[in-house]
Amino acid sequence: MKPNRFFDAGSEAKFRSLVEKETTPFLAVDLNTIIKRYELMRKGFPNAAIHFAVKANPHDVVLAKLAELGSNFDVASVQELDKVLALGVDPSRISYGNTIKKEKDIRYSYEKGVRLYCSDSEMDIHNLARCAPGSEVFVRILVEGAETADWPLSRKFGCQPDLAIDLILMARELGLNATGFSFHVGSQQRDIGAWDAAIAKTKYITDRLAEHGVSISLLNLGGGFPATYNQKMHPFDRYAKGINRFLREDFGKKHPRLILEPGRFLVGDAGVLVSEVVLVSRKSRDDVNRWVYTDVGVFGGLIETLGESIKYRVVCDRNGAEDEEVVLAGPTCDSMDIMYQFNKYPLPLSLEVGDKIYWLSTGAYTYTYASVEFNGFPPLKTFVLE
Repeated sequence: MKPNRFFDAGSEAKFRSLVEKETTPFLAVDLNTIIKRYELMRKGFPNAAIHFAVKANPHDVVLAKLAELGSNFDVASVQELDKVLALGVDPSRISYGNTIKKEKDIRYSYEKGVRLYCSDSEMDIHNLARCAPGSEVFVRILVEGAETADWPLSRKFGCQPDLAIDLILMARELGLNATGFSFHVGSQQRDIGAWDAAIAKTKYITDRLAEHGVSISLLNLGGGFPATYNQKMHPFDRYAKGINRFLREDFGKKHPRLILEPGRFLVGDAGVLVSEVVLVSRKSRDDVNRWVYTDVGVFGGLIETLGESIKYRVVCDRNGAEDEEVVLAGPTCDSMDIMYQFNKYPLPLSLEVGDKIYWLSTGAYTYTYASVEFNGFPPLKTFVLE
């Protein structure tokens, strides 16, 4: 399938210039697309604080543009914190969302001015009380439905409702400002109903805490909003309308203050990863499928293809009279470096070595997931189209 145009006219011209002069593989990220996505989310949730998940794409230019637009930020480490602070972002706009953190990192972030933290365990609550006294804390709960996401989140994060209640009460006894809850329905969640079940669970916990005289004022809906991959999904406004309806049904007109932590929704569709064909082969004379090896693979930025979980849209420059489904694999000597073996992609029979392969919607979790030097391959080059 031959691409027409990936970006608007101005960005497309810059992109094509990169394609002509840069060696592959490389990632191009379009700021205009990110701006439009941010404005779309702002319109869908006008009363929510948007905390961009820095881990999705921590490029300085991307972070600076989001800061200019008014975004807040969710960090997972002190290194991400330093990147955001270096751009002049006030620490009041930063949340520390990782529940797994060292005491020294809590202390460092507190000294830098961060006052909003996520937790899901007794030990972490005690660490926060010692190292970030008086800070606002929300507790992450486990929710059902994450298994319907394309990139499900495991039980590594979050806790059951009974423990969440205990943690809120404990945090308050220790002098922390424990105000609410968070959840994550799974990354690339296409089932709107997953938010319905999660919000209902937070309402149940809120009502239980009210029996102890504790009022909940914060609800962090996490991320999960999808980018445009190969599977069918709803338009964003349908997600927004559904989630706002769930909030009204459970909390009435006056729900807790909201936080959203979008990652791939804001930056995913802004990226195109450009690669080229290294080799085309068959495993036998009678093999019905070709193997197409590209110069980017699982370890070069496409790690979310593990288990063929994230199914990117893939196109090429060559027009062919006939397409054939192929296995797509990367260039390294690791046998795991196969992107799609069972979900095969149609590419022209006329495909040749050196032809460009474009991986669409790769603006999130690509260059940061890329290895530093596996097999000697350098990290994925990234260019921002401004």
